[in-house]
Amino acid sequence: MALREMLVQLITLLISILLARAIAATSQPEPGCPTSCGNLSIPFPFGTSDGCYLDDSFFLTCNDTQYNPPRTFAGDEQVLDISVDGHMRVASNFAQDCFNKSGLLFEKSTNFSLSNFVISSTRNKFTAVGCDTIGVAVGEGSEGQNYAIGCISYCNRIESVDNGSCSGFGCCQTSMPQGATDFTVVVGSTWNHTNISDFNPCGYAFVVEEDYFNFSTLDLKDFQNRENVPMVLDWAIGNETCEDAKKNSSSYACRAVNSDCYNSPNGLGYFCNCSRGYQGNPYLIDDCQGLSISLLVLVVGSSWIYWIVKKRKHMKLKEKFFQQNGGLMFQQQLSRHEGSIEIAKIFTIEDLKKATNNYDESRVIGRGGFGTVYKGVLLDNRVVAIKKSKISDQNQIEQFINEVIVLSQINHRNVVKLLGCCLETEVPLLVYEFITNGTLSYHIHNEGRATLLSWEMRLKIAAETAGAIAYLHSAASMPIIHRDIKSTNILLDDNYTTKVADFGASKLIPVDQAQLTTLVQGTFGYLDPEYFHSSQLTEKSDVYSFGVLLAELLTGEKALSFVRPEKDRNLATYFDSSMEEGRLFQILDHRPVNEGKLEQLKEVAELARRCLRVKGEERPTMKEVAMELEGLRVMEKHPWVNVNLYLEETELLLAKTVPSDGYNNGTISVDNGCSSSTGYDSMKNQGIVSLNDGR
Repeated sequence: MALREMLVQLITLLISILLARAIAATSQPEPGCPTSCGNLSIPFPFGTSDGCYLDDSFFLTCNDTQYNPPRTFAGDEQVLDISVDGHMRVASNFAQDCFNKSGLLFEKSTNFSLSNFVISSTRNKFTAVGCDTIGVAVGEGSEGQNYAIGCISYCNRIESVDNGSCSGFGCCQTSMPQGATDFTVVVGSTWNHTNISDFNPCGYAFVVEEDYFNFSTLDLKDFQNRENVPMVLDWAIGNETCEDAKKNSSSYACRAVNSDCYNSPNGLGYFCNCSRGYQGNPYLIDDCQGLSISLLVLVVGSSWIYWIVKKRKHMKLKEKFFQQNGGLMFQQQLSRHEGSIEIAKIFTIEDLKKATNNYDESRVIGRGGFGTVYKGVLLDNRVVAIKKSKISDQNQIEQFINEVIVLSQINHRNVVKLLGCCLETEVPLLVYEFITNGTLSYHIHNEGRATLLSWEMRLKIAAETAGAIAYLHSAASMPIIHRDIKSTNILLDDNYTTKVADFGASKLIPVDQAQLTTLVQGTFGYLDPEYFHSSQLTEKSDVYSFGVLLAELLTGEKALSFVRPEKDRNLATYFDSSMEEGRLFQILDHRPVNEGKLEQLKEVAELARRCLRVKGEERPTMKEVAMELEGLRVMEKHPWVNVNLYLEETELLLAKTVPSDGYNNGTISVDNGCSSSTGYDSMKNQGIVSLNDGR
């Protein structure tokens, strides 16, 4: 009796198993179904042949006649990747419009529609790229509701754009609505890229996988070279919840033992996953397998291979940047100068990461519109300043390398020493000696520090600065025009020794040229009005800027200040008109005046006024300025010394006194707080804020 009951139970169990397998077979792929198309794996419930997919919504086309290797399509959309956890990546096109100076050249919109799939709202972003770009997407959701989204991206110069940022300057992004199944994307322009077509002739708009797209300034010009961008779709089984689907065992898709069901986050259908500790395809019977030692080895091995591949990729990227930034040319230049004098060193990325503790925020000593300056400590314990710029201009690599070579050979006690550079990053990093006592601007305009600046110290700073600039103009191997002389670019060490810094705007002048025609660059308040109007850059442009610096030392006033009345906002104009009206001692800083060196103050003021003449040819040379200031220092230190011979020589060299109506600097009276810049600058940080501990 017991044996009969056991046989009945066994037969019943076998019948149940066979019935279950028969039911399951109706929702399983037939033997011999293709599991790939070209390089793409195609997991069930998807398939490319009859009997190989769950239902019509999972049918894919493998096109092996037009493409080699074959490509996979869902409808008209190319499939890039399929995941059994409910996601599929497809190729998405982009809308664009392109302009030149004459107007519109080309425009196109783009659209997408796959009614059986939902555009992932969590893994995609609607994105627009351009400096005069309006992107809009309109479409319909899975429940029939309409939607419209968009964003605007503007910028007037490439320097205002940050790599990796889509905050509205060059790139903007917004989220996709939940449940969207299609879209049409259009892109527009407000000013037809009129003023920016040289670096951004086109605007683009598209839906893209968020983790894939990393905005770069190169996209402003080269984005159209892309074939497409990836987009993520969510897929699910049917339109039932897990609870309802389980009631109908014949259609329930989570067939594997050790699989779990999850409702779709988009509100329609469900998807399956292997239970925790198992992996495989949950839609196939007995395919969710537990993790084993071999799998662990595979994971470890894969991680090791990934690390090797990533390291190689990193090495290739460093090599690419090294060559792109003129590394080979730099090495050739170094070999030519080898053994002559100490020249720049090529640092590695690892050198500078260690020196700055991986560019830790606590190491930042200056930050501006074009980059950041970090304090670093090299392996030999030398303290350095490392300038990390934001952008680069690949058109002037040779000029940059030449500038680095020349500046590295400058060996003047009053010029900040360039120690070397790193060429393994997208934008070269520059390494300078670290100056400990901050900027001259900080010492002049900080009330507590200004009291420590005696007239003797101010005269010393002026003379040393003038001597350094004169050296750049006449004694360097190739004349250099600094082009951005200002108090924030004059650094002081602990002994108040002057160091002229920041050669990002500097120009090397061929020995057979007296002037260069360039796009105007400099800082308002210090900018030579003749250069501003003519674009003719000469050594006298530095003389004018130094004249403003002298006036700053004499008065303690800023080069541009909105605290002063409108007609006096420009210090050069204010200083000149005050001297013309005999009010010099009313505008001088009371500290040097109280020291009683009135004659010296008058002489330096007259010198500053000659430097500020509107016509460059009427200004003294920096060599003459340096000689006169050094003569005044000699008299300050040793008043008994006979300096008649020196003064006679100086008088012969200096120009005649400026006419009373010969100066008008009213053309530059607005301080926008920044400098316009062009070209490949070795240091493009016009707005660096130097802290108390230097650079």
